[in-house]
Amino acid sequence: MNTLLFLGNIGTPEIIIIALAILLLFGGKKIPELMRGIGKGVKSFKDGVKGIEDDISSTLEEDSKRKLEE
Repeated sequence: MNTLLFLGNIGTPEIIIIALAILLLFGGKKIPELMRGIGKGVKSFKDGVKGIEDDISSTLEEDSKRKLEE
């Protein structure tokens, strides 16, 4: 039994119904384009998060170096 936080108890039949509904809504040709777009969005988000983490860590390193010099 799969339990997701916002979906409650969801099983195989429900997943199959959702997949069929998506297939009917978007069609077989549009789904690869949709997944490609989602993948690019996730990659862009991860790159942005990594950039922020790098900025924070470099700022912390600079602050610690300044404190050691004082």
